[in-house]
Amino acid sequence: MAANARDEELRETLLESEILHSGSYISLRRDVVRDGGGQRRQREVVIHPGAVAILALLDDGRLLLVRQYRHAVGEVCLEIPAGTLDRLPDGRTEPPAEAAVRELTEETGYRAGRWRKLAAFYTAPGFASEEMHLYLATQLTPVDGYAGPAPDERLELAPVPWAEALELAQQGGVRDAKTLVGLFWLELLARRGELA
Repeated sequence: MAANARDEELRETLLESEILHSGSYISLRRDVVRDGGGQRRQREVVIHPGAVAILALLDDGRLLLVRQYRHAVGEVCLEIPAGTLDRLPDGRTEPPAEAAVRELTEETGYRAGRWRKLAAFYTAPGFASEEMHLYLATQLTPVDGYAGPAPDERLELAPVPWAEALELAQQGGVRDAKTLVGLFWLELLARRGELA
């Protein structure tokens, strides 16, 4: 999106910053900023390394979804495969394209012959820095000897015809934001004839 001439009136200037908590992959920071009107404001920010989400489409039109319990909301969610970018030994994060390949295999037991990056978006820019990278993975084949997801990930693979998943989302049966974004991307690609 092109910058608007009035963006400067909306920008905030960082005055102070303090890390309140540093966890295994997220941190909580409190910032003091000066808004465009000159007022001091406090902002709390969740610092996140970023993540990937994958629309894994089988040749028969089924979308690989996973059912996973999400403690923060207290329910089992139906989601597209996804995962956080790993930190490299030098402190950088792994490239999103590499993370997407890893996460698809870890969560579904499939690998893709074809990848296409569709978008990058912020999941909750009002309080978090997480940038999600969305990929379409096609020409899927099962990975030999797949033993299931990592022990710390309890999830269930749920292949669903993508049009059925979209209908389920429209009826409120999918509440995960990255999955909603992904499903609406699939609908757009289908209308353009780009899923074949």
